[in-house]
Amino acid sequence: MTPPNTDVIPAPLSVETGDGQGFLLDAGTGIEAGPGTEQVARWLRATVGAATGLPLDPHTGDARRVRLGILPALGGPEAYRLTADAERVLIEGASPAGLFWGAQTFRQLLGPDAFRRAPVTRRQEWEVPAVAIHDAPRFRWRGLMLDVARHFMPKEGVLRYLDLMAAHKLNVFHFHLTDDQGWRIRIERHPRLTEIGSWRARTKTGHRASPLWEEKPHGGYYTQDDIREIVAYAAERHITVVPEIDVPGHSQAAIAAYPELGNTDVIDTDALPVWDTWGINPNVLAPTDTTLRFYEGVFEEVLELFPSEFVHVGGDECPKDQWRRSGTAQARIRELGLADEDELQSWFIGHFDAWLAARGRRLIGWDEILEGGLAKGAAVSSWRGYAGGIAAARAGHDVVMCPEQQVYLDHRQAPGPDEPVPIGWVRTLEDVYRFEPVPPELTPEEARHVLGTQANVWTEVMEDHARVDYQTFPRLAAFAEVAWSDLPAPAERDFTAFEHRMAAHYRRLDALGVAYRPPAGPLPWQRRPGVLGRPKDGPPPSR
Repeated sequence: MTPPNTDVIPAPLSVETGDGQGFLLDAGTGIEAGPGTEQVARWLRATVGAATGLPLDPHTGDARRVRLGILPALGGPEAYRLTADAERVLIEGASPAGLFWGAQTFRQLLGPDAFRRAPVTRRQEWEVPAVAIHDAPRFRWRGLMLDVARHFMPKEGVLRYLDLMAAHKLNVFHFHLTDDQGWRIRIERHPRLTEIGSWRARTKTGHRASPLWEEKPHGGYYTQDDIREIVAYAAERHITVVPEIDVPGHSQAAIAAYPELGNTDVIDTDALPVWDTWGINPNVLAPTDTTLRFYEGVFEEVLELFPSEFVHVGGDECPKDQWRRSGTAQARIRELGLADEDELQSWFIGHFDAWLAARGRRLIGWDEILEGGLAKGAAVSSWRGYAGGIAAARAGHDVVMCPEQQVYLDHRQAPGPDEPVPIGWVRTLEDVYRFEPVPPELTPEEARHVLGTQANVWTEVMEDHARVDYQTFPRLAAFAEVAWSDLPAPAERDFTAFEHRMAAHYRRLDALGVAYRPPAGPLPWQRRPGVLGRPKDGPPPSR
């Protein structure tokens, strides 16, 4: 049959509509939960049940039902199949993860009000159209990076973003926990990291060239129980949390807490505060055994909290000037027989690559870890365009594509003067929809190293969750379709059809309380007049 118009986002692999009546969900509808599906049944009762006011009790007798099952033969581990007719809805997944994504599609088919937390309608029946959907994701890594170091997001906000990710079938949450402006995770053996490093005395408002300051302390951190809760909450939604602990750059908050971590023979590290502005910070970690042992202790606690395969170590934007002037750093270069400071950073990253590998984990870092030689087994987050990812894939390393020119969601969404704190290039909803994660330069063998893709949300100019929502949505919906769906080449993608489906999706976002950017432009309270940004003119570089 010809696939109908469907408002499901991301677009399924195949959709067929039936000729008969759809399925009516009502007070008598039960859930038949096959083996291994109980968690999804509980999720449906907690979400769809709350929105509709229907009990969705366990199925008994001959009542019409929503049947859940695991069917590994469906295909890849996240594949699912959803069929609906007048008698039942059948949702089958190749695994519990696939089943969960099928349940997300079921929720979308019920309509936008199914995304509310309590009923807003008195209707007694909710209809799912007669339909047969078969679906599976294109990529195994469909990520969102959230920076909570620059502006802290309290735990309940993080849990909310995990729900928003799940609603868009995203499955990797890259949790950027440390930077110059704040350390956000409690480390029991190093308590000053949060006692001192988790807050700053004031904050730059806008771009670093702005004359404006918010003259009040800003901070916050997650206890280890908070982290356990976040990780468990994510796991229930089949989302993996990948923590990022930045080394050796972006580390002034840690040095402010423990001055011995810095290059003490070059600067007075005792005088360094947690940084209150933005940009590339010159104060980096000293390449000493003291620093290595300190961060091994940090990572030991991190590994206890995060069961993820990958651990992100940053590795980006590490100025080498202090190492060039440091006798200690130069002695370490000579001791190791290294050529220069780039190789010293490679040695630093390589140490933690080996350390993590010995504990059954894998290191991933920003594409600067390529400089001076890439650690064996390390994976790369390619952010400075595609070049780093191409080089890494050709060298046999796994890659996550997240080029700033395409999927940095802190970049402005339109060229108009009302865009709040305009940063970077214009990246419209359509621009994100036409992003292609796999560079055409790669051979099929090399392309297999592209694990997937990720959208990054850096929060220097996002002071609260409403600003994060505005920058992230609706573009995250377009990104989710790029990451999940089997789309044609960028120029051939039907953006008009996507916009049509977005008409329904905006109503879902409304029900979820997302403060997205409206298609017509920012609402008055979403603007930030007079706050300096740093817009870049013209189209971004293609590579």
